[in-house]
Amino acid sequence: MSSRLQKLINLPHAAVWAVAWPMILSNLSVPLLSIVDTAILGHLDSALHLGAVALGASTIAIFFWSMGFLRMGTTSLVAQAQGKNDQRATERLLVQSVLLATGLGLLLIAVQLPLLDLAFWWLNPPIELLPAAREYTGIRLLGAPAVLVSLTCIGWLIGQQNARLPLLVMVTTNLINLLLDLVFILGFGWESRGAALATLCADYLGLALAVFLILQHYPDLLRFNSWGVLRQLSAYRALLSINRDLFIRTLLLLFTFAFFNAQGAQMGTEVLAANSIIFQLLMLASYGLDGFAQASEALVGSARGSQSRQAFRKTTLTTGIWSLLVALMMTSLFVVLQEPLITLFTDLEAVKQQLRLYLPWVFILPLISSTAFWLDGVYIGAGASALMRNAMLFSALVVFFPCWWLFQPWQNHGLWLAFSAFNLSRGLSLIALLPHLQRLYFPHSEYSSTGNKA
Repeated sequence: MSSRLQKLINLPHAAVWAVAWPMILSNLSVPLLSIVDTAILGHLDSALHLGAVALGASTIAIFFWSMGFLRMGTTSLVAQAQGKNDQRATERLLVQSVLLATGLGLLLIAVQLPLLDLAFWWLNPPIELLPAAREYTGIRLLGAPAVLVSLTCIGWLIGQQNARLPLLVMVTTNLINLLLDLVFILGFGWESRGAALATLCADYLGLALAVFLILQHYPDLLRFNSWGVLRQLSAYRALLSINRDLFIRTLLLLFTFAFFNAQGAQMGTEVLAANSIIFQLLMLASYGLDGFAQASEALVGSARGSQSRQAFRKTTLTTGIWSLLVALMMTSLFVVLQEPLITLFTDLEAVKQQLRLYLPWVFILPLISSTAFWLDGVYIGAGASALMRNAMLFSALVVFFPCWWLFQPWQNHGLWLAFSAFNLSRGLSLIALLPHLQRLYFPHSEYSSTGNKA
């Protein structure tokens, strides 16, 4: 056996999969639920409800996904505390993150009217979609505190390399959502309103389950007595610093997504519906790839906490290998199952025609995007949020928008080409910055007791 093959075999595959497989299953439950939503609405008599939910979901994503830093920042700092064996810090980070998430959730509810006015003014959707899309988004925003606190709880668990509890929480929440979809949409005939109410109910039930499971498995939290520290602004410095950069990075990402959907909406309801279906498939691939990104977050964060450059390198290489393999699998499945997928999503012939025209973009995007998803996890775990922010700024402002402007004559194909270039640029930018990340966050190699490099 060659030494190179032996090194590949000796990589921490088991440690990566211990975190990755529960997160893959739990992540996949999210787009699968959206796929069921889309399939149910796609078989109604009109494409209006499908388009309204697509527009409303992209709008709500701007609000909720822009708060995704709550999960990522919590995971990074908790993983680093775990690497230092600082249990008191992990407990304090959970309480801090929950307080921050609750405040932001209540703020979103308080300012929802001007937010919705601004969002729909900017998106400028077809007038027939606006009432249903606005109703859908308004109902979903009422779940903001539950969604954001759940994000922090899941981030805290991932940081401790406990991926099984997030799996239980997310799968249970999405099953509740699915059952309520069937009742509210098909049973009561509430259409897009029913989809929003089902998600709202599931959000709060999922939060209750997350709190119950955390207190059951981590009973020391019931004896938390560091409330005095939490009243000091300095105690939030690390959390606010990493969250600031992640917020900017996430906002740029979602702005790009929203711009993409807004441009698609200008091409008609059928194109918007087809693009929403393609996006569901891309989310399916991305959530699967995110399992290895989240494994990177936990393991790279622990490596930074213990200042182990060797663990950082091994984790990065292992998660990169598996991300590429999963991306190849996703692409193969989309190629083989393209016609069954089209039939699954809609009976509307006009939407089917658009899908057949643009579905080939799904075949290449998992491969193009896999590097960005993988290295996002590495950078989050290392706490290199400023480098992530800079890579996203370059990819959005220097690559995506100029490509969109240049390829406008190609209409929807040009839009998908710009989006593909954006995702490719994200990955290549992070690769270029990887040596700088290692010098900055892992400045020293470990040495064994004999003085040799470990």
